[in-house]
Amino acid sequence: MRDDERISGVKELLFAYVKSPSLRHIRDPYSLVRLAQEIVKSIDRGNSIWRKWDGQREVLLKSALGCWIPVDALRDFINEMPGPQVTATDVSQRLRAFEDEEYFSYPKEELRPGCLALYERERDEGTELPAIIGVLRDHVEREEERLRVEQEERHKKWREKDRMAREQRLLSGADCKWTQLQKSPHWYCRANGRTYRLSPTKDKMWNLYRVSSVSEEDERALIGKYRGRGDATKVVSQMAYQPEPKW
Repeated sequence: MRDDERISGVKELLFAYVKSPSLRHIRDPYSLVRLAQEIVKSIDRGNSIWRKWDGQREVLLKSALGCWIPVDALRDFINEMPGPQVTATDVSQRLRAFEDEEYFSYPKEELRPGCLALYERERDEGTELPAIIGVLRDHVEREEERLRVEQEERHKKWREKDRMAREQRLLSGADCKWTQLQKSPHWYCRANGRTYRLSPTKDKMWNLYRVSSVSEEDERALIGKYRGRGDATKVVSQMAYQPEPKW
C-alpha cells in the first residue's frame, strides 16, 4: 500500500469517527481504542485475508455493528459501491469477524425488535442506508443507557431487599452477616448467638465491639481496630466459637 493510500485510509476513518453526533461516543475510551485498532488495520490492509473489503466498505460495515441491520440490506448497498460483488455470507462473516475483534460490539438481543422496527420505518420512508445506520446507532446508544439504568435500579432494589432481610434476621436474634440498620453508620453481625458491632473512627478505621444489643450506646467491650469488614470478619469467625471472657 502506497503512502497516499495509507493517508487516505486514515483520513476516512477519522472523518467517519468525528461525524458521530454523540460527544459521549467520541470521548469514550473504548471507542478511541477501537479507532486506533481500525487505523492500524487500515494501514496494514494490504496483508488482509479479506480481499473484497476496502476502506469505505469496512467503515460502513463497522458502523452497522450492534444495530441489527438486515444482512441482505447491507449486501445490496455494498454491491452498489465500487469493488467486487459480495454475498450475504461475505457480509455476515465479516460482521462476525469485526464483532470478535472489537470490544463490547456484540448486538444485544433485547434491542433487536426495536432496531428492526425502526429500520423498516426508515426504509419505507426512503431513507438511505448510511442515514438509517446513524439513526440506529443513536437509538442503540439511548437504549443501552436505559438498560444500564434499569439494571442499576434492579440491583439497588435487590440490595435493599437483601439488607432488610438481614436486618430482620438481626432483630429476631438469628445469626446474620454484617448488616446496617437503616441509615446507621454502624454495622452489626451475629455469629454463634453473639452480637458484634463495627463503628467507624475518625481515621477511617473500624472499631470492633462485642455488644449485647443493637443499641448504638452499647459498647460492652472493644475488641480491636481494623481496616475493614473483611479483617473484622476473620476475627469474629474465630472469637465467636471460643470461650468468651467475662467483660
